[in-house]
Amino acid sequence: MEAQQWETVQRLAAWLAEGSTQPPEMQRVLQCLKIGEEAGEVAEAVIGAMGQNPRKGYSHTWDDVAGELCDVVITAMVALVRVHPDPAAAFDAHLAKVAARSLPAPVTDPASH
Repeated sequence: MEAQQWETVQRLAAWLAEGSTQPPEMQRVLQCLKIGEEAGEVAEAVIGAMGQNPRKGYSHTWDDVAGELCDVVITAMVALVRVHPDPAAAFDAHLAKVAARSLPAPVTDPASH
């Protein structure tokens, strides 16, 4: 993620905190729960994009699904801002760990040695 994106997320977290009547500890809990709510909206959009609700038919597009997925990512980023003092570093370190355990090691070009 770019620094400007994290700055925007920090601003969103501050804006949400300013409008909340809950103490910071509860704001963290509720923000984490909000991720599940947003994931449910992704599921609803996928069902709509596939026309699998007999009452609604094709109620969503794959662009709608993409938008809902973005909402999940943003919501999770705000949660990370609320639970970690350096969310960008935490994200980068965790992504590197997941990549190291999941992706094959990069192949080095023997000709470059």
